[in-house]
Amino acid sequence: MSPFRPAPLLMAAATWAMALSSITAGSAALAADWTIQVRDAGGTPVPNAAVAVELKGQPARPVAGVTAQMAQRERQFQPQLLVVQTGTAVNFPNFDTVRHHVYSFSPTKKFELKLYSGTPSEPVVFDKPGVAQLGCNIHDRMSAHIVVVDTPVFGVTDAKGEVKLNLPPGDHRLRLWATRLGNAAPTAQPLTVGAGAASVLKVDLKD
Repeated sequence: MSPFRPAPLLMAAATWAMALSSITAGSAALAADWTIQVRDAGGTPVPNAAVAVELKGQPARPVAGVTAQMAQRERQFQPQLLVVQTGTAVNFPNFDTVRHHVYSFSPTKKFELKLYSGTPSEPVVFDKPGVAQLGCNIHDRMSAHIVVVDTPVFGVTDAKGEVKLNLPPGDHRLRLWATRLGNAAPTAQPLTVGAGAASVLKVDLKD
């Protein structure tokens, strides 16, 4: 009896799967920590800007089971800018001795957490991309923004207008947002990442 031999089609499929796995692993290995510097029209660095990169070949998928926090301390939201991936559940703990009434009327996410202390039992799930402006119905000076993006690759620029992101080589899409844009969606522009050593990528925030 002759030994069993896999069908040619199965062998081809297995070979292709191994090759694809090798290519994917190779692309991941080439990823590096790039510094993205955001500047305004005058060339001045923009601090506290939301930066997100949609990677080519990686379709946007909502996350599940991921949580984030937008706290209230000293009658302020902390942080005042929070970036999350679509599908993230955000908790709103109140660490003050007074109650807060948190709300958003933004189309990206309309919700209301009526007068409360402590932490509401249910988080708010941000299920579509965009910008949600937050306020407190009791304390008018309280304001914050949650920027929701369709990618897990994001960050907020520091005082020098810079943020480090781990990026593979390729032609990707960059999304930017800063307070000056109000409730407008993050701007979009192409971002090309080279295959050489990581360095600084300077990008312009378009009002």
